[in-house]
Amino acid sequence: MLKGFKEFIMQGNVIDLAVAVVIGSAFATIVDAFTSAIINPLIALLGGNNEIGFAVQLLDGNPATVMDFGMLITAIINFLLIAAIIYFVLVGPMNKMKEAAAKRKGIEAPASDNDLLVEIRDLLAGRPLTHPSEPDSPSSNA
Repeated sequence: MLKGFKEFIMQGNVIDLAVAVVIGSAFATIVDAFTSAIINPLIALLGGNNEIGFAVQLLDGNPATVMDFGMLITAIINFLLIAAIIYFVLVGPMNKMKEAAAKRKGIEAPASDNDLLVEIRDLLAGRPLTHPSEPDSPSSNA
């Protein structure tokens, strides 16, 4: 178990995780400010002239019984904005850089599951290996 932990730390995953947490919290602060200043007032408009905005108070005079739908909608918008920002700013470009680096090193992209299953089937059947995308391939009919 300790060997696995040592490998985990040595792979750099801990650094990646730490960077993701820091950047995620920084984006969360920005998105929270955006939703508080811009989205919340727009959601409150849906509540009309109601003083509590887009919420429902179940028992009059008891603020603990307020169901605040605006807060829920804001949380969902926060999550979607943060996920989109992290994906388009970090994950997407990182994947493109990895693909470019793999091409420069001459590493082939991993075969798809279907390609691997066709190869296994052909090997078990004793047939010569063929690529499934070839039109005359006997494996393309399967």
